[in-house]
Amino acid sequence: MNANSTFHSALGPSITAYLQLKQALGREYCIETAVLADLDRFLVAQRAPTLTATSFAAWTLTLTHLTPTVRRVRMRIVRNLCLYLQRTDRHCFVPDVSGFPAPSAPRRPFIFSKEQISALMRATAELPATVASPLCAEVYRVAIVLLYTAGLRRGELIRLMISDYCPTQRTLLVRASKFHKSRVVALSQDATCELDRYLAARRQLPLAVDGPLLVNSLGQQPAYTGAGLGQGLRRLFRAAEVRTSAGELPRVHDLRHTHAVHVLLRWYHAGIDVQSQLPTLATAMGHVSVVSTAYYLSWLEPVAEAANERFLRHVQPIFGPVGGADHE
Repeated sequence: MNANSTFHSALGPSITAYLQLKQALGREYCIETAVLADLDRFLVAQRAPTLTATSFAAWTLTLTHLTPTVRRVRMRIVRNLCLYLQRTDRHCFVPDVSGFPAPSAPRRPFIFSKEQISALMRATAELPATVASPLCAEVYRVAIVLLYTAGLRRGELIRLMISDYCPTQRTLLVRASKFHKSRVVALSQDATCELDRYLAARRQLPLAVDGPLLVNSLGQQPAYTGAGLGQGLRRLFRAAEVRTSAGELPRVHDLRHTHAVHVLLRWYHAGIDVQSQLPTLATAMGHVSVVSTAYYLSWLEPVAEAANERFLRHVQPIFGPVGGADHE
């Protein structure tokens, strides 16, 4: 569905104009289009001449099966439309955010240990090759490698093409990812070796010279979907017996968090000024700003512990050994 889709409510022309404006500014607005299409269908069913506080409240009741966070996101999408309409109609109804569901606390990321990463790598060797998916083990091995060593998002990984890899420069080109930003990601020597090994196996199959980096089958749709890769990785987590302290399976995105934390820890242990290096990490991970990088790294326990150890090493020559009952 796009901005040219037909909307049938009285608000339809305004929705179309709003979406066309946003897409002309370079925004995809796929989720927003779907949410506003749902609102449009609701207004048609209710025969509502426009959006009012009453009709908005009635529409939100259709969202009760969703989580508070998702409901809040959808309600804010409609509110942004109303703010756009208010530019030309100062009497236009605008929902009050104070009545929106409270945002839920972000889920604490799970940080894989190096031993758990090794266990995942070993588990990939047990994945059986099939006629439909002859590179199953190789695909998941290189997926773990790239998610962990390069900090890629799952969507970025499945969209990679073979031509995005430069073996001479040891880089990956990540095209127009989140926030519509492209970036070049440097690969470690180990990651490059793993990728070269995977590509050598891929070349043994009757596949196009270029195409999706990760291939799921030899059929007409060789690329993985985000959902398909995610399901496979969760099966891998289960097989490697990697779970959170609550007994749950980690999220695929936790591999990205783990990459960032392990990079930060290496800097601390090497005595590198982490603050000065945050822009480098932010750029490599495709963050909008350094603030985004520092936000979720600053409160992770492994980083705090490393910072504390480094501080103690720094002050010990001045104050002597730090410890004892007074410091428990």
